Amino acid sequence: MFKKNIGILNLIFIIIILFSWISVFYIHGVIGAAMWFLLKLVFPIIGLIGVMVFTVIAIRKKQIRKYLLSIVMCLVLLFPILITMNVVPVAYPIDIKKTGPTLTVVSPFKEDSIVGFGGDTIKNNMPHAMWASERWAYDIVMNPYNDGSSKLSDYGIWDKDVYSPVAGTIVAAYDKEDDIKPNTEDFKSMEGNHVYIKVKKTGTFILLNHLKKNSVKVKVGQEVKVSDFLGKVGNSGSTSEPHLHIHHQRQNPVDIIYPLFAEGLPLYFEDNNQSTMLVKGDTLRAK
Repeated sequence: MFKKNIGILNLIFIIIILFSWISVFYIHGVIGAAMWFLLKLVFPIIGLIGVMVFTVIAIRKKQIRKYLLSIVMCLVLLFPILITMNVVPVAYPIDIKKTGPTLTVVSPFKEDSIVGFGGDTIKNNMPHAMWASERWAYDIVMNPYNDGSSKLSDYGIWDKDVYSPVAGTIVAAYDKEDDIKPNTEDFKSMEGNHVYIKVKKTGTFILLNHLKKNSVKVKVGQEVKVSDFLGKVGNSGSTSEPHLHIHHQRQNPVDIIYPLFAEGLPLYFEDNNQSTMLVKGDTLRAK
């Protein structure tokens, strides 16, 4: 009787909506990350199309009440577009205190640097915290930065040496993508040139992105120690200016279906013998 009254399509909408939000808030993992991606980028498109289609049908058939529930369901699917467009800024909803394993690493540089974005809040980590995989990612820069220059050499972190922040095994190493002009969108991939490390201590993975073309000096399968040379900072991938992106995740980035489907994990830096989650504007001290 319930199915007959509400309609099969509306029942499907309700099941999808409930499963998606339950996955995000309670299941987490790859399922939660994937559902968050679908909620923010795929379901709103379906919802928008549904609203238009059902509204037209309801008006043409003069049966508004019959199709009202379907329209409401489609509006619910459409709602997360406000999160995607940052009209309602929301970080991926997961409690840092209940997420693990955590990892504390040393700075990947031999000189002090600055956290461009980082931390647990959407305020300090807007580009990252809104996605599951990069929930606690960092963008690291050096002075001068964010000056609007179109010259790579005008940025303090450009061409700086990058060292391994952990001991582990290289699972991916790539450096054939061109570095792009700052403040442009002429990129070929999201990650650009990169090095990914399976952490010996935890079995989780550290990702370092946006490296310089032809600068990576490690190979897949190679064992690295803390402070082993990896490559140089570049401006490859989806990046507005030279910086190093680093984040910690549970799944092997080589095997994951789509990068944003991975489960991000807390990442701390060793500072004064303490594990510290740095935030936007903090100094990352070299070891």
